[in-house]
Amino acid sequence: MTDTGASPRVSVALCTHNGDRYLAEQMRSIFAQSVAPQEIIVSDDASSDSTVALVEQLRSEAAPIEVRLLRNSAPLGVTANFERAIAAASGDFVALCDQDDVWHPQKLERMLRTFASSPGLLLVHTDARIVDEGGRPSGASLFETLRVSATERARVHAGDAISVLLRRNIVTGATTVLRRELATRAMPFPGAWVHDEWLAIVAAATGRIDLLEELLIDYRQHGGNQIGASTLTGRGRIGRLSAPRTERNARLLARAVALAERMTQLEPAPTEAAIRGAEDVLAHERARSALPSSRVRRIAPVVREWRTGRYSTCGLGLQDVVRDLVQPAR
Repeated sequence: MTDTGASPRVSVALCTHNGDRYLAEQMRSIFAQSVAPQEIIVSDDASSDSTVALVEQLRSEAAPIEVRLLRNSAPLGVTANFERAIAAASGDFVALCDQDDVWHPQKLERMLRTFASSPGLLLVHTDARIVDEGGRPSGASLFETLRVSATERARVHAGDAISVLLRRNIVTGATTVLRRELATRAMPFPGAWVHDEWLAIVAAATGRIDLLEELLIDYRQHGGNQIGASTLTGRGRIGRLSAPRTERNARLLARAVALAERMTQLEPAPTEAAIRGAEDVLAHERARSALPSSRVRRIAPVVREWRTGRYSTCGLGLQDVVRDLVQPAR
C-alpha cells in the first residue's frame, strides 16, 4: 500500500504505565487486525504493577508480530514515553496506541488504505466509540465529545487542517497513524506540547493530514486515564471560569513560543499560512498573558485583542473572551 506498490512495514507504538487491567484486551485486538503490523514497540514507563510480566506473557500469542519491550527505570511522562516508542519503531507507518482501548479489526487496514489513496498524507486520525471501564458504549463518539464541527471536518478534508489546529487540537493519539518521515521531522517533541497535538500541527504545517469519520476503536474512559475525553457540563464550564488563569496562560504562552521557534527550523519549510498563524498565536498568547490582575482593567486590552481577530483565529472566540474577562488571576 505504499507509493511503490510494496507492502508497507507497520509499527505500533504502545505506551504503558501500570496498565495491567486492560492491556491484554488491547494487545489482542492488535493481534487480531485484518492487516497486521510487523512489530509492536511497548515502552513501559516504570510500571509498578504486573504490566511488564503481562507483556512478556502475551508475546507467545503475538507471532508473527514482533513484540519489543522498552523499560524506563524512572517515569518519563506520556509525551516523552511516546517519543521514545516512536523513535524505536522501524515501520514506514507508526500507529499510536494507548494501553486501555480496543481496536476494531479493520482499523489498520482502513487507515493504510487511506494513505495509499492519497500518497501525500502525513497523518490520519479517526473517530472513536466512547466506552466505559467495562467496555459498554456511552452512546457518544469521540468527535461528538470533542465537539468537532462540520466546518472543522470540512477544512481538514479540504487540506486546511492548519487553520483548525492553530485554534485547538482535535487529533487524539490513540486513533492516529503517521508516516515515519513525520516522526523524524517532528522530533524532538517540545516539552510544552502533548505528543499527538505536536505531531498533528507539524504534519498540517508541512504537509497534509486527514480524518476518517469512522468509529475504528473503542476509546475507554475510566478513573485512571492519563489523557481522556469528556464533555463539560454547565457546572464544568462555570468551574473553568472560576479557575485561576495564571498557570493556564503561562502554559499556553510556552506552547506558542515553542511553536513559533520550531516553525523556523522545520524541514521542509512550513507553509506561509502556518508561519503567519504561529506568529499570530504567539502575539495572541503574549497579549493574554499580559492582561492585568484587575478584571476592570482587562476590559480595554481584551477589546483591543478582540478587534485583531485573533480570539477567533487563534482560540475559541467569545468563549476565550469571557474567560479572560472573568477568571481570577490566581
